[in-house]
Amino acid sequence: MPTECYDSVMTLIETTSFYNSGLSALMDKLLVRAQQMQHRHMVVLAGDVGWCRDMGVQLVALSRLSRVTWVSSEQQQGTDVVSIGMAKKLLGQERDAIVFDAHSGFDPDAFGAVSGVVCGGGLLILLCPPLAQWENINDPAAERIAIWPYNTEDISGRFLRRIARVISASPEAVTVIEQDAALPVVPMSAKAQDSADIPDDVFRTNDQRAAVAAIEHVLHGHRRRPLVLVADRGRGKTAALGIAAARLLQTQTIRIVVTAPRLSAVQPLFQQAQKILPEASVREGCVQWGDASIQFIAPDVLCLSAVSADLVLVDEAAAIPATLLQQLLTRYSRLVFSTTTHGYEGTGRGFAVRFRQTLDKQTPGWNQITLHTPVRWAENDPLEKRVFKMLLLDAASANDEQVGTATVDNVVMEKISRDVLVNNETLLAQVFGLLVVAHYRTRPNDLRNLLDGPGLSVYVSRYQGQVVATALVATEGGFDTQIAEAVFAGQRRPRGHLMPQSLMVHAGLKDAAGLHCARVMRIAVHPVLQQKGLGRQLLKYIKDDAKKQGADLFGASFGATESLLYFWAHENILPVRMGFRRGHASGEYSVMVLAALSAAGEKVYAAARARFKRDLPQWLADPLQMLDVAVSAVLLQGTDVVEMALADQHDLDMLLGFSKGERTYEDALAPVWRLLIATGKKPTGSFSNIEHRVLFTKVLQKQSWVNVARRFGLTGKAEVLTHLRNGVRQLLDR
Repeated sequence: MPTECYDSVMTLIETTSFYNSGLSALMDKLLVRAQQMQHRHMVVLAGDVGWCRDMGVQLVALSRLSRVTWVSSEQQQGTDVVSIGMAKKLLGQERDAIVFDAHSGFDPDAFGAVSGVVCGGGLLILLCPPLAQWENINDPAAERIAIWPYNTEDISGRFLRRIARVISASPEAVTVIEQDAALPVVPMSAKAQDSADIPDDVFRTNDQRAAVAAIEHVLHGHRRRPLVLVADRGRGKTAALGIAAARLLQTQTIRIVVTAPRLSAVQPLFQQAQKILPEASVREGCVQWGDASIQFIAPDVLCLSAVSADLVLVDEAAAIPATLLQQLLTRYSRLVFSTTTHGYEGTGRGFAVRFRQTLDKQTPGWNQITLHTPVRWAENDPLEKRVFKMLLLDAASANDEQVGTATVDNVVMEKISRDVLVNNETLLAQVFGLLVVAHYRTRPNDLRNLLDGPGLSVYVSRYQGQVVATALVATEGGFDTQIAEAVFAGQRRPRGHLMPQSLMVHAGLKDAAGLHCARVMRIAVHPVLQQKGLGRQLLKYIKDDAKKQGADLFGASFGATESLLYFWAHENILPVRMGFRRGHASGEYSVMVLAALSAAGEKVYAAARARFKRDLPQWLADPLQMLDVAVSAVLLQGTDVVEMALADQHDLDMLLGFSKGERTYEDALAPVWRLLIATGKKPTGSFSNIEHRVLFTKVLQKQSWVNVARRFGLTGKAEVLTHLRNGVRQLLDR
């Protein structure tokens, strides 16, 4: 071998050996520091895909950690690999290290989910393109927000640019190893974390002990005083449910029912119960201790069945539809609701704000406990802080004191550029924070959509620079003839474009295909400023702007509630379509509201509205049997039903006789139906008290005697009939 070639080879070997030696020393320092502090650490490997994956394998080997899972679309020989789409299956489990392969796609929901799986002293290793180039590289995970006619290449890189910026700005919390660059310097190990004073082997923290005591008090204390457990991930709240349940079984023969979005979400609960009751009979979703038991029942099954329970434990309540939670609250007198404050599956903050109103109304004696101290890692964990920052899990709206004096007369409204938004952390946090608090469920991917979603516009109302209201609006429609024919025939469903596709497919309005629509996806007002006209003011501003931009139709789709229907109706934006299945997040039936902004839009709107008004009474009697009575009454106002109400004296005689008990329900049914339709059509029509709601549910929604009795807590047909007679008498007296 020539001397110069030999020297080059030796130099390469020495350089590689030196690099590997340095890498080994770096990993040793990181792990010693992490394990002394019981903190988790993030390591970012930034480079091309082959280098990143090879380095990931090397780092895992150097770490000597045993419980390691890769989240990737590529299989790694001899390793545990989970696809990004299946990352949720890791929830409730623990790992020493997670390798997240962003070359397979940076899915914010999956990344947030697996970050909580890493234990104290462990690592989250992120593989990604070079940070400076990441925003320009096609990301497979962007497909989730790529509506027609866009694909992943068309998605802007604002979200990834911000992720790279947050990583680069955190050298104390994130170790970045870049391809073809020198290894970073790791700070010296900090002082080891003092362990908390834990009462005994059962409890991991004092917070957990207090939570268990509070759960036990729900069973032993006054009825109708539910408990709400609130915590960030990793605080041991699910385990606390299991500890309390097992301790209660040791002392009493009771039945405890556990419910959650999935059985896998409450595995820690059953694991804790089994530890405390090692001789119990165990099968999937059930622990039997003599005649006492802890049993899992899915939320929808629990609400539809007549299951008896001495105590009901509801875990991950923010991920359960609100209507199901309300039914549980009505049916059971001893409940514990547990929710994650900043969750991968939907933040608990929007849930907390909205469900608190329900608790105040139905069970004003409810209590809340917050678990602060982490169980699986020590306090002030750098990985938790960094993930929160990356995904804005702790985004907050402006302080109450800063905005308390805002009114419709002193705010400034504008459409803001998303390029401005991504470069202004305070503005971004306030906008996203408002959207989080005002809506039932917000996921990390919603942040990506906010920054990168095609065809979206962001509007804000500001008071002295602080965001007091915001809205996210999607531009939809404009299908060409070929796409329109395929959609109308049910052959294609282009991603996105909810409003025109719904009008075409469900309302049968083919002319909607070529129209341009502006759909309000979200609108939110600061909690301390609601009911002061700011939302309606911003909505009118957006509607006027949409008209200037050439939109034909303006509207929204949302879970139908009485207050929301009145909010949109104030701007003459009225219902044109109902969904016939409850939304998974809100638990409400969806409604589409619409207003015309052009002559072409008016033609489609008029046809959609006419069909809605004509068909609603039939829907109430079949697919919308379970629709809330108050919502049904609002929808019924202005419907076009053949005028048959109290056409002659015979109807009045039959109604009067029924109210006195002189006529049977079957004989008076038709006149009672006409009376209810006539009442509901009036703008002042109301079905506010229980007698009216029973009437509406039985006569218009055609529910069985058994279901009506169960829905309103009545003893049976006889008591339902008494309410029907009293309700008719009240309506006749108006």
